[in-house]
Amino acid sequence: MIKRFLLERLSWIALFVFLQLFLLFVAFIDTAIPFTPILYIVFLSIVIFIFFLVLRYPKETKFYRSLIEREDNLDLTGLAEPESPFEHLVETSIMNQTEQLKKVALHNQTALEQEKDELLSWIHEVKTPLTAMHLMFDRLQDEKLKTHLTFEWLRIHFLLDQQLHQKRIPLIENDLYIEKLQLEPVIFSEIKTLQSWCIQKGIGFDIQLEETEVLSDGKWLSFIIRQLLTNAVKYSNASDIIVSSKLKNDHMTLTIKDFGRGIDSKDLPRIFDRGFTSTTQHQDNAATGMGLYLAQKAAQSLLIQIDVSSELAKGTVFTLTFPKQNEFVNIKSM
Repeated sequence: MIKRFLLERLSWIALFVFLQLFLLFVAFIDTAIPFTPILYIVFLSIVIFIFFLVLRYPKETKFYRSLIEREDNLDLTGLAEPESPFEHLVETSIMNQTEQLKKVALHNQTALEQEKDELLSWIHEVKTPLTAMHLMFDRLQDEKLKTHLTFEWLRIHFLLDQQLHQKRIPLIENDLYIEKLQLEPVIFSEIKTLQSWCIQKGIGFDIQLEETEVLSDGKWLSFIIRQLLTNAVKYSNASDIIVSSKLKNDHMTLTIKDFGRGIDSKDLPRIFDRGFTSTTQHQDNAATGMGLYLAQKAAQSLLIQIDVSSELAKGTVFTLTFPKQNEFVNIKSM
């Protein structure tokens, strides 16, 4: 700040130095003017000028220091009171811009909320005919056609469900209800939804639950498990998917292991990134790159750690590590 202060007043300092040098020059060439008293006056002038700069520095930089130290937001309460006319101009300009930005932000937020409400309403409306369509499939006599239609219905159902949870995730803390859950019905419910797809691909499930009770939010935990199971089924063929749970270091862990195509080691650090699909399977147009991203976001809010290990062409293992009961105090206090 001292350097900036001096640079800001460099022209005035240069003018002062020039005047002192000019005074010494005149006294030097004019013999009628005594040089020594003039030199003394110049010395005193420089001392007084430096003392003046030191005194003025805190007063003239107070307002600008507050500009530097304030947080980059629309709150101006931390701004120092302006004293000079130029500081008043700066404050007025900042306040006008801030008020304008607040109006724009409020308008955009209102528009986004309205769009979100309309989209959520549309999703719920679409789910009604989808449910009716699913009931109609039971009347079909052609099993092959029935299987294909059920698979396509399932894809639409999952995409709508994913979109629904994507819109809810920003406010997930307001939607959490932490309780003791039995894992078995949650897992079996998700497997039942995938049943027709699994039959089509020849996939079975091996359930090995040593620990059956967990503390979490039922709706969001189901969503996380749904994303992981969907991924396991999507990238597997004619093999079993192993779902197991156990207690490890006083933490309950749930593992979902498949024997599908696996994930390339260079892709592993990015699989939870928004919109990331794969660097090795660019032709996979069915992937949206949102499932694992949303699962990770929901898991973070539930204090669940998701770990993944995979080997290309051999399979993938996802492990959910649940928090201890006392770690939920922070969630419940939100």
